[in-house]
Amino acid sequence: MAKDYVLEKRKFVIGLVAIVIVVIYIVRLFDLQIMSDEYKRYADGNAFLNKIQYPSRGAIYDRNGKLLVFNQPAYDITFVPREVENLDTLDFCRALNITVEQFKERMRDVRNPRMNPGYSKYTHQTFMTQLSAEECGIFQEKLFKFPGFYIQRRTIRQYSYNSSGHLLGDIGEVSMKDIENDSYYIRGDYIGKQGIEKSYEKYLRGEKGVEVLLRDAHGRIQGHYMDGKLDRPSVPGKNVKLGIDIDLQLLGERLMKNKIGAIVAIEPATGEILCMVSSPTFDPHLLIGRQRGKNHQMLQSDKQKPLINRAIMGAYPPGSTFKTAQALTFLQEGIIQTETPAFPCSHGFSYKGLHVGCHGHGSPLPLIPAIATSCNSYFCWGLYRMFSDRKYGSPQNAITVWKDHMVAQGFGYKLGVDLPGEVHGLIPNAKYYDRAYRGSWNGLTVISIAIGQGEILATPLQIANLGATIANRGYFITPHIVKDIEDNQLDSLYRTPRVTGIDRAYYEDVVKGMRAAVTGSTGSATCRMVGMILPGVEACGKTGTAQNPHGKDHSVFMGFAPMDNPKIAIAVYVENGGFGATYGVPIGAMMMDQYLHGKLSPENEIRAEDFSNRTIIYGTQER
Repeated sequence: MAKDYVLEKRKFVIGLVAIVIVVIYIVRLFDLQIMSDEYKRYADGNAFLNKIQYPSRGAIYDRNGKLLVFNQPAYDITFVPREVENLDTLDFCRALNITVEQFKERMRDVRNPRMNPGYSKYTHQTFMTQLSAEECGIFQEKLFKFPGFYIQRRTIRQYSYNSSGHLLGDIGEVSMKDIENDSYYIRGDYIGKQGIEKSYEKYLRGEKGVEVLLRDAHGRIQGHYMDGKLDRPSVPGKNVKLGIDIDLQLLGERLMKNKIGAIVAIEPATGEILCMVSSPTFDPHLLIGRQRGKNHQMLQSDKQKPLINRAIMGAYPPGSTFKTAQALTFLQEGIIQTETPAFPCSHGFSYKGLHVGCHGHGSPLPLIPAIATSCNSYFCWGLYRMFSDRKYGSPQNAITVWKDHMVAQGFGYKLGVDLPGEVHGLIPNAKYYDRAYRGSWNGLTVISIAIGQGEILATPLQIANLGATIANRGYFITPHIVKDIEDNQLDSLYRTPRVTGIDRAYYEDVVKGMRAAVTGSTGSATCRMVGMILPGVEACGKTGTAQNPHGKDHSVFMGFAPMDNPKIAIAVYVENGGFGATYGVPIGAMMMDQYLHGKLSPENEIRAEDFSNRTIIYGTQER
């Protein structure tokens, strides 16, 4: 009885094991035949060849329709691993002017699943990219000797001008991260790496097409499968028009030659960036073709860092240009009144043993002359009075209100320009100073921020945007490089006004102060040269001499023109340029002359030649 029970139990166990095995086989077959397309791909790889048709990349134009970036033919060498047989490696390497070691290294990389995920010996793999027509012609003559290798026609970028490298950006081969982030790309594809090429990649790249070709049993191409019914043509990328005026851009780069700094010009009504110069710059032609990697490394190792776009990546003390933002804040908060000559200036701000120097001028001054003469004392007293005002309850509360006004005027955060790499600058808040001074501080402790020094940092783009905001009397549109995309609309961010919350009447007062800085109507003209360079134009300006602990002060200018219905707002920042009137003012005025009149006057052409020949040595005097 017990023996029969054991046999009966064993029979159930064996049956259960058999059922489990059958189920496993069924699941595996279902996975292989239904869920997975691996074997289908192998079978298709034997019968079909999917040949990618790469689209032409969209062209880039300036605001006046001048072609900046276009395409020229280039060629890639691809291969299907299973078709490569009896290859004469030495002859192959000679045809492509490479070494045998380079050939072996490339083959290892292609077969490396980490570097080339999704590798299949049945599909096209990229061996070499961006051959010129001449190089391709040499290889083409011997192609019949290298079965399994193919020539794929592509395009590479070409530039009409040796200019605007930071703005236009460049394209390069996709990285592993690019492939992981977007299934559109495969190894050997190109993608925008910097500038507009990166920001507007999905518009510029277009859509790939495919030709489905039929193979015979020996792998030879027999023609299009189903007479091409499954072929899909490529769709060209969208053309892009920039707000940049290339003639203005070229002049800016010329004026900043052998200097370090930036120029940014904005059309106030639209927020379109008219020029964005970062110096030193680089020729965009260096970053095309097979020498791109070598040239990129050369630029990256340059001590002057030409790859850095200082217009959006350089965070600088704004100096006295920042006083206009202070004036607007003090007026809105009722700290000062326009006509009241409230604050004395005895060659600077002096109180409780603290002294901030200033140049000689009349005293005391009301607001408009204080802006025109760039009186340090006036704005130091304004900040101290605001941070001491009992209506705020404490300096911590006062600086919070102050910071909110600065942020509303475009400081302390990224503006959102359509270029990669923008930095936010710095507007300190109460927590910042509480940590720095253990909670014990007041207006005197941080007085240097009143004149755009101390912890205040801003990008040249933010300073130019302040000029555009004042020109608009209280609002700005997020600055942007692209003006128009073919068959597409810009992001609403670049069409929507951003108001500061400060009354228009106060902006009119600041405009009068900036106009007086040009005309000298209040007894001093810190921007007098603007009037000399732009006769007949009601321009407004504000200089800045930003202190530099590492050498000569930085020269800064912010302005706009004309005063009413302004067409251009501009910021110039020249490292180690000295007084604002030395470099910032004349460069800014010449740039406005070029844009407003379409060319420089003969007198200004002579000035421009002089400035382009000047060299500033970092940390030392001009030579």
